[in-house]
Amino acid sequence: MSAPSAAPTAPQATGTVPTTPSLPPGRRMVAVIVLIPLVAALALWAFAWPNARTAPRDLPLGVAGPATAVAQVEQQLKQRDGAFEIHRYADEAAARDAIEDRTVYGAVVVTRSGPKLLTASAASPMVAQLLQQAVTQQAAEEGVRVTTTDVVAGPANDPRGAAFGSSVLPLALAGTASGAMVTLFGLRRGRAVGALIGAAALVGTAAATLADSWLGLLGGHWWAEAGVLSLATLAVGATVAGLASLLGRAGLGLGALLIVFLGNPFAGASSAPQMLPEPVGTLGQLLPPGAGASLLRSVAFFDGAGALAPTLVLTAWAALGLTAILLGDLLKRRTRSSEPSTPTPAPVPAH
Repeated sequence: MSAPSAAPTAPQATGTVPTTPSLPPGRRMVAVIVLIPLVAALALWAFAWPNARTAPRDLPLGVAGPATAVAQVEQQLKQRDGAFEIHRYADEAAARDAIEDRTVYGAVVVTRSGPKLLTASAASPMVAQLLQQAVTQQAAEEGVRVTTTDVVAGPANDPRGAAFGSSVLPLALAGTASGAMVTLFGLRRGRAVGALIGAAALVGTAAATLADSWLGLLGGHWWAEAGVLSLATLAVGATVAGLASLLGRAGLGLGALLIVFLGNPFAGASSAPQMLPEPVGTLGQLLPPGAGASLLRSVAFFDGAGALAPTLVLTAWAALGLTAILLGDLLKRRTRSSEPSTPTPAPVPAH
C-alpha cells in the first residue's frame, strides 16, 4: 500500500513584500530599454536644471542706516528684478541680530565713510560671495569703497561649503537603505520601528564624529548635531519603509524617487533655497534632505536660530512614516483575516 498523500497547505503569510508577477523576457527587455533612459533623463533634470538656473530670487537682505540713504540703497537693489527681499533695520546692531537669527543672509549698512556689507558665510558661502560682488560693483560705479564683515563665518576647513553640501546625499542614501532593508528583511511593527530608530541613531553618531570631530566641518554642540543627523536619517528611512508597507515594492521606488531624485538636488545645501528656481526651493525645504540641511546649519553655526520649521518638517515625516509602517501591517492582517479560508482536502484512503 502506498502512504497517504500529504494534503496541500496554503502558503504561509510572511512579512516580506509581495513579489510582482514575472514578465515575459521580451517585455522585460523593452522595459529596460525604455525605463533606463527615462530614469537618466529624470536624474539629469533634477540634478542639473536647478544648478543651471542658480540665481537670487527674493533673497532676504537687510539695509540699515539713515532713512534717506537707506531708501536710495533699497531703490538700487530693487532694480535687480526681484533678486532681493529687502528688510529695513534701524542700525548695524539690529542688522547683525537679524543675520544671527537667520532672518536675512546679509545686510548693507550705510555709514558716513561709505557702505558696509555684513555677510554670513556660514549660512551660504555662495550667497555671501554674491552679495559682496553685487554691492562692490554698485559701489565702484559710485566711486566709493565697501568694507565687508563676515558676521557668522563658516568653518575654515570648508570655506566654500562644498563639503557641507556633499553631506546631504550620503544621509539620504543611508536613510533610503535603512528603509529598504527593513522592508526586504520582512521586519514588521515594533521590530521595524526599532530597527529604523537604532540605525538612525548610529548613523547620526557616525556622521557627527566624521563631520565635526574629524573633518571640522561643523562648529556647534556635538550631541545636538548628532541628534539632527539622526532625525534626518530617521525621517528618510521611515518614509521609505512606510511607503513600502502601504504600496509594496512600488513604495520603495516611490521613496527613492522622492528622497534621492527630488529631495537631494532640491535641498539647496550648497547654495540656498532662494537661489533655486521656484517652486523647487520651497519644495526642497518640505522634504527631509532640505529640512535636514537647514536644521544642521542652524544647530552647527547659529545656536539653533531658525531651527523650528525644519524640525517640524523632519518630525512630521518621521512620525507619518512610522505610522504608515504600523498601519500597513494592520491592513495586511485585516485583509488576510477577511479572506475565506481554503478547506483542507480530506486524506485519500489507502487501498
